[in-house]
Amino acid sequence: MQLKQIKIGKLHTKNNIFLAPLAGYTNSPFRDMCFELGAGLTFTEMVSAKGLCFGSEKTKELLYVSEDYGGIKACQIFGNDPYYMRKACESEALAPLDLIDINMGCPVPKIYKNGEGSALMNDFSLAARIIEECKKSGKNISVKFRIGLDNSSICGGQFAKMCEDAGADMISVHGRTRDKIYAGEVNFGAIAAAKSAVNIPVIANGGIFCKKDAEELLDKTGADGVMVARGAMYKPWIFADITGLENIDKKGIVGGQLQKTRETYGEKFACVYMRKMIGFYLKGTPNAAEMRAKLFKAATCDEVEELLNGITL
Repeated sequence: MQLKQIKIGKLHTKNNIFLAPLAGYTNSPFRDMCFELGAGLTFTEMVSAKGLCFGSEKTKELLYVSEDYGGIKACQIFGNDPYYMRKACESEALAPLDLIDINMGCPVPKIYKNGEGSALMNDFSLAARIIEECKKSGKNISVKFRIGLDNSSICGGQFAKMCEDAGADMISVHGRTRDKIYAGEVNFGAIAAAKSAVNIPVIANGGIFCKKDAEELLDKTGADGVMVARGAMYKPWIFADITGLENIDKKGIVGGQLQKTRETYGEKFACVYMRKMIGFYLKGTPNAAEMRAKLFKAATCDEVEELLNGITL
């Protein structure tokens, strides 16, 4: 695995193995953990540009970055109105952040039907105006998108070129069409076409669950780096595997995540969230189903911690 820094506008990442934005999962303690495990760049959950513009406190909470986070502070926003997208980039809420990623790839029906996320791949002109307006904020801007809406409309190369021409500093390409959601094979050729079309950094996304997957994605697409999504939900130490970080104390790391989550978001949220996350981490371990059943009955973080101490990761 060839590790290298990625230059995004005025920024330089630690390496080229990134954590993708994951709605409901990539909160501050999770991002901190993945960065410590070797991720070169992490993003917040996607946040609504209009929510930021209209002062939604819940939206602002998603942008929290811990004081001891050592990496580039990056968030992802979504929307379909160039005015509000720029206004969000210029907002006080995004002022502490170094990199703004524009979501043009989310396949979820609710987002798509609103004309946001991957729906923007239907309208290159509107997508370009959004990028141009966001760039006027002075922020470093990246764009995440898919290779197309379905197999009859694969356009990764053309969309990549539009992003670069509109001013994007980096693009991330999910190698599936919108209709596939998160299933099916990754189209290496379509990501490679995007890479060939531009001179800005291209990050390949899709289907990474181990180091071999990351190596194959880089090798077959020629991308500058890779972005790990669901693979990090199940095994956040995938970043250590890919980057060569050894002697990982998995239970100690997860224990730290539990503590930080409780300190940041409170007892109730931390208990429910960490039950779910540890349930993911148990995949493939001995007696996983039995341990998950016990976890989901835990009523406090102390009970979750006690169960954590008794499992094998």
